[in-house]
Amino acid sequence: MTDNPHHLTTPSGKPRARNLGLGFDGRPGPFNAITDVPGVAVGYATLISGDGALVVGEGPVRTGVTAILPRPRAELATPVFAGIFSQNGNGELTGSHIVEETGAFNFPITITNTHSCGVSRDGTLRWMQSVLPAALDSGWGLPVAAETYDGFLNDINGHHLTSEHVAQALDSAVGGPIEEGSVGGGTGMITFGFKAGSG
Repeated sequence: MTDNPHHLTTPSGKPRARNLGLGFDGRPGPFNAITDVPGVAVGYATLISGDGALVVGEGPVRTGVTAILPRPRAELATPVFAGIFSQNGNGELTGSHIVEETGAFNFPITITNTHSCGVSRDGTLRWMQSVLPAALDSGWGLPVAAETYDGFLNDINGHHLTSEHVAQALDSAVGGPIEEGSVGGGTGMITFGFKAGSG
């Protein structure tokens, strides 16, 4: 067991596995998060609205986008090493071909619902053009946008995620302790009939 509060609960106080008595080999980093890696920042935009029966275009909405900046904002044009492994061959990941070809990528990574990968990819490019235009001096960019399926809990065909939500997630990215669970791209996730999420 650990006495580091970041190992036991999320910033909002949700218990982590170690707090529930589940043991793991090794010792987590100070925040028990990918933000333990220096320079990595994470941000979210979470969309929750409506209840009741599904009405396409209205809701209920349980979706969002998670943004991961692999380097500090001013250094996002500098590539980081990367690789891809596909466990089941299902799932969209834009920018995957350049990762396979070069073993690297630049720009932020976003995670969102299956039908919003294109919006997330385009929103990332718009954000980069706004905050770091020199990163697109080559005339092109290939952001990585990954999908999670939230169609059981979310009006996935309502296309509620916008480029503004992507910018919100990117702008809110911070290092240090980060939230997990029903936030950002993990908002509507389920696993084998149980509520799932990010983290």
